[in-house]
Amino acid sequence: MIDFEGFGLYANIALFAAAAAAIAFAGVRLSYIADELADRTGLGEVVAGALFVGASTSLPGAITSVATAWQGFPSLAIGNALGGLTAQTLFIAIADVFYRRANLEHAAATPVAVAQGVLLLALLCIALIASTIPNLAIFGIHPASFVLPVGYGFGLFLLRSVHQADMWRATVTDETREETSDPEESDDERSNRRLWSLFLLWAAITAIAGFVVGETSIAIVSEAGLSSTLFGTTFTAIANSLPELVTAIAAVRIGAVGLAVGDIIGGNAFEVLFLSLADFVYPQSIYSEMKPDDQATALFAMLMVSLVVLGMMKRDRKGPFNIGFESVAVFVLYGLSVLVLLV
Repeated sequence: MIDFEGFGLYANIALFAAAAAAIAFAGVRLSYIADELADRTGLGEVVAGALFVGASTSLPGAITSVATAWQGFPSLAIGNALGGLTAQTLFIAIADVFYRRANLEHAAATPVAVAQGVLLLALLCIALIASTIPNLAIFGIHPASFVLPVGYGFGLFLLRSVHQADMWRATVTDETREETSDPEESDDERSNRRLWSLFLLWAAITAIAGFVVGETSIAIVSEAGLSSTLFGTTFTAIANSLPELVTAIAAVRIGAVGLAVGDIIGGNAFEVLFLSLADFVYPQSIYSEMKPDDQATALFAMLMVSLVVLGMMKRDRKGPFNIGFESVAVFVLYGLSVLVLLV
C-alpha cells in the first residue's frame, strides 16, 4: 500500500485535485457510454439506465467509501456517501440556473423522476433507522446492509412498472422536454464490443481516481487536523460527484432536461448503497459510527430531495431569480448543511 501521508500535505492536495479532474473527465465520458449501453441491453430504459448510468457515475464514490472504511476511517466513508447526496441534489439547482427556458423541475417532471425521488427517500429512511439501532449487527454487518440493495433492486422494477403502466402522467406543456430512447435510432455507430471496451477503460480510470481521492483525503485530514466528517461530506463527496455536475449542465444546454434531473436522483439512490459496501469491509457496523452530524446531513438530503419532488409536482414555470422555488430552497439548505458541520 502506498504511504500517501509520506508525500506531504501540499502534494496530497495536488493529487486530490488531479484525481478530481480525472473523475470529472472520465466520468462524463463513462456516463454517456453507459447511457448508450443501457439503450442496447434490452433491460428497459428505466432499469438499465439506473443500473448503468447510476452505477458508473457513482463508481469513484463507491471506491472511496470502501477504501476509507476498510482502512479504519468510517467518518470519511459515511461523509462521502451522505455528502454526495446533498452535493448532487445541489447540482440539480445549479443546472436549473443554466436552463433559462423555464423552471427545470417543470420541464423535467415525469412519474419516473418523482418515483425515483420517493425511492431515494425510502432508502435513506432505512439507513437512518439502522443508525439508531446499530447493535443489531451480526458479525459486524447490520441487516440494513442487506435490505438496502434488495430494496434498491425492488425499487428499480417498481420504476419500470411506473414507466410501462403509464397510469398517470405530467401534463405536457410548451416547456416540457421528454426524451425517448430507441436503440435503432442511435447515432452511435460503434459496436457493442467497442463500447464495452471504452466503458471498462473509463470505469478503470474513475475507479483508480476514486481510490486516490480516498487515500489523499485520509492524508489531508490526518496532516491538516481537519474534521473527517466535514472533509468527507464536502470536498471528498463533491470531488466524486463532479461527473453528475458536468453531465447535468451539458444536458440542460442541449435540452435533455430529463437526463439532468432523472440521472442525478437515480444516481443518488445508488449512492445510499455505499453504506452497505462500507459496512461489509468495516470491522463493526458502519451505522454505529454515524454521528449526529451524519444524521443531520442525511436529513438535509431528504429535505432537499423532497423539495425537488414537490417542485416537479407543483411545476411552476418560473420562480424567484428565474429558477424554481425548490432550487432556491436547495441552495439555502445545502449552505445550512455545511454550516451545521462547522459549528
